[in-house]
Amino acid sequence: MKSIGISTEYITLGQFLKLAECIGTGGEVKHFLQENSVHVNGEPDNRRGRKLRVGDTVEVEGFGSFTISIR
Repeated sequence: MKSIGISTEYITLGQFLKLAECIGTGGEVKHFLQENSVHVNGEPDNRRGRKLRVGDTVEVEGFGSFTISIR
């Protein structure tokens, strides 16, 4: 499981996908979430504004599992 560090209270799912290098630009988020399976803490989620906090786990189809940590 890869770790993505944040220095704020939360990060949105769209921002996370960019940091995790699943997408190249923020404009790709909507299309990516329509075409790929993303699970947050074991539950499917496709809301680009979903707030992720330290300790959350994210599974992205084709990219693997990630955990949110403090930077």
